[in-house]
Amino acid sequence: MPKHYELPQLPYKYNELEPHISEKIMQLHHDKHHAAYVNGANSALDKLAKARAGEIQVDTRGVLRDYSFNVNGHVLHSIFWPNMASPGKGGGKPGGKLADAIDRDFGGFDKFKAQFSDAAKTVEGSGWALLLHDGETDQLVLTQIEKQNFMHLAQMPILLGIDVWEHAFYLDYLNDKGKYVDNWWNVVNWSDVDSRLSKA
Repeated sequence: MPKHYELPQLPYKYNELEPHISEKIMQLHHDKHHAAYVNGANSALDKLAKARAGEIQVDTRGVLRDYSFNVNGHVLHSIFWPNMASPGKGGGKPGGKLADAIDRDFGGFDKFKAQFSDAAKTVEGSGWALLLHDGETDQLVLTQIEKQNFMHLAQMPILLGIDVWEHAFYLDYLNDKGKYVDNWWNVVNWSDVDSRLSKA
């Protein structure tokens, strides 16, 4: 059987992002939703392996769609968790190389924050807003994802992402996605984002 994906541990306690994201949200989001993506990706891999061995017949297209959806959910959430930190450690503005890149590519942090927030708030239905690094042009770019089968622009590392599926905010903010996005900036872990840029 193929190697399996594993659910990563959170880099903080469930309640450490309060009051911006509640303990209840974090427990459900990590232990139920992210775990479901991990299990779904592993199940798809197992089905494909059994099909190759002639043990079962599968709808290959459907299984690959399930795999894409679930493994992308796993990868995105594995970036999302360390992209955040407790309010005492997260929030504010970035510094160093990341700040320089934001100034260069967006004309300043305030303009970046406004455009990123708008990208997150205007995702149609469920999805993500992401900050990526384009290695060909050496610049930061934004993108939106509806759902998560098409995870991001090919070969562009993800630096920062916000989950705007309803399960990420509804218990705290009901249908006010905009308020969730505005408050999320208080827990952004700029050290993690800067580290990802350095690796990119």
